[in-house]
Amino acid sequence: MGISLDIILATVALSIGSFMNVLDSTIVNVSLSHIAGDFAVAPTQGTWVITSYAVSEAIFLPLIGWLTKRFGIVRQYIMATLFFTIASVLCGISFNFGFLLFARVLQGIVGASMIPLSQTLMMGFYPKDKKAVALGIWSMTIILALVLGPVIGGWITDSFSWRGCFYINVPFGILSTYVVYYIFKKRGYKDKTEKAPIDIVGLIFLTIGISSLQIMLDKGNDLDWFSSKTIVVLAILAFVFLTLLTIWEWYHKDPMVNIKLFLNRNFTVGALSISIGSAAFFASVVVIPLWLQNYMGYTAFKSGMATSTLGIAIMFIAPILGTQLNRFDARKVVVFGFISFTISSFATGNYTPDVTAGYIAFSRFLSGIGLGFFFLPLNTITLSEISDREMAGASGLYNFMRNIGNSFGTSLSVNFWNHRMAIHHQDMVAAVNTGNPNFISYLHNTAGTFQDKLVVINNIITEQAAIMGVNDIIIGSGVLILLLIPLVMLARKTNK
Repeated sequence: MGISLDIILATVALSIGSFMNVLDSTIVNVSLSHIAGDFAVAPTQGTWVITSYAVSEAIFLPLIGWLTKRFGIVRQYIMATLFFTIASVLCGISFNFGFLLFARVLQGIVGASMIPLSQTLMMGFYPKDKKAVALGIWSMTIILALVLGPVIGGWITDSFSWRGCFYINVPFGILSTYVVYYIFKKRGYKDKTEKAPIDIVGLIFLTIGISSLQIMLDKGNDLDWFSSKTIVVLAILAFVFLTLLTIWEWYHKDPMVNIKLFLNRNFTVGALSISIGSAAFFASVVVIPLWLQNYMGYTAFKSGMATSTLGIAIMFIAPILGTQLNRFDARKVVVFGFISFTISSFATGNYTPDVTAGYIAFSRFLSGIGLGFFFLPLNTITLSEISDREMAGASGLYNFMRNIGNSFGTSLSVNFWNHRMAIHHQDMVAAVNTGNPNFISYLHNTAGTFQDKLVVINNIITEQAAIMGVNDIIIGSGVLILLLIPLVMLARKTNK
């Protein structure tokens, strides 16, 4: 069965929708200092631009299943994309910081539907033997947006203004909305809806639990984690209310979040694997640009270009793998991806002070190969036994787990990097003594006062410690990914 022009157009439109949604979660990261400066707020306050979006999106992702039953998949996607575009305009015209945060919350609320529903609609459009192709294209757009966000954001901010990071959504949002509306209307598609009751108690548990967890992860490094009473309180709230949510929704007649999806072995294995795998993958995505900009003198745009090759590898692999995946056991493809990612991590976790941008680009390309081979098959495993009726809700929960993994990866990697830098710095400083011939030689052959020489040595040690910390992150990510192999093999075979 061939693929019609309608399917191609729908694929492009839905890919654009998911791409711009994920892009908006990362594109403003490199613009925070500009935003904080324009509104005269502290840099720590500026990070709420990211947190407000992440929290509101995280709350609504698990609700996708309930929302689609009430409003319909196509209608909800179209309205979500349209309102996301409007919210982007509101972000761009923000006249004060408070209004910008309001617009970002609105973006997160309506944008939560776009990624899982684009996935659900694409899978529904394709014939059964071509569904892996749809997942391949969808997976490619998600990863590309994560990788290219800082590159595009850096270029727009440097060349124009941070406001352009939001205005860029307007033409794509309008295009995606119109094309999806036109194609489904042309096909005479009718949304199936039902008057699902509103579970107020579950909604309260969900809101408090997830918002507490997300804020804890986003602000953990700034507040020094559990030495802060705020973080302790947030951790307790997250644990208590997410536990209450699980118990309540498990026994509720009409749950807003279908917790029982986790009774499906493949869904649970895939959701846990993507969460942990995303944390491992995202650790280097966050830390390497920070290192390049803070210690190697790279601009945001240059660091983005050096690391964007990760997405290039995926761009080639995902569509090809999508056409061939149904011929293989998805579990074995995932294991191959895990092993490839680990090998590339061990092979390239050797950056030095004179590392070139070309080598960094090459090393990220190798990591992208492994990532490309496990990201798509994990989607296939996770949703392989989910009915069409539960697909939207399962996709929402799956993407929620991926987002939480990204948040854990961001928070824990920066904390781990700082910890490893401190250890390496301490070890190297211990070697700076009169018994070290290299130290004595440096003192004799370098001009300046003794104090000046010590300052230079400390700067060199700090830069070296930062690099060693980055290498630890890269290798540690590879080890964590490797440990997921037994978990993945617990899933049932997909190509029966």
